Amino acid sequence: MSPAPSGGAPQGPVASAPTPSPTGPDGLVGRVWARIGSLVGELAKFGTVGVVSLIVDVGLFNLLLSGAHAPLHGKPLTAKAVSMCVATVVAYLGNRFWSFRHRAKPGKREVVLFFALNLVGLGIQEAALALSHYTLGLTGALADNISANVIGLGLATTFRFWSYRRFVFAEVDDPLAATYAHTL
Repeated sequence: MSPAPSGGAPQGPVASAPTPSPTGPDGLVGRVWARIGSLVGELAKFGTVGVVSLIVDVGLFNLLLSGAHAPLHGKPLTAKAVSMCVATVVAYLGNRFWSFRHRAKPGKREVVLFFALNLVGLGIQEAALALSHYTLGLTGALADNISANVIGLGLATTFRFWSYRRFVFAEVDDPLAATYAHTL
């Protein structure tokens, strides 16, 4: 009911606040679509940075390892560690300043956490390479590349995407991730 004119009884219906539609931009469906869109955008940028880092990683790995006069000929684990470290710097810069630039601002903890999680990723790739090269005896260049740069990289990339989003480039409104990232 609307208010009564000067001291009289209320007349007509009282206007109530509009209820948000569950399918409108502020409703559940709208929020889900916005979140999916944000995830797809981050994933596309993460993938692009990943491709650039992959080119650096695989290119340097093969440059260091291939040929009789290569600097790390016969040392695939060392070559992978060196190429991965260079690719990690490229990945950090691309992810911080492009893929996840809209997330929490960088700090020392973020850099340390990023590189620590990349060490875990490197361990995943090194384990795949060591298993293939030393345990299974698959010592050719193709076998080294498949084990390190296909199998190991696939597993490590899955881990990295999850861990970067969750712990390194945390959403400002994600209290668990923001708290964890700032307590290290």
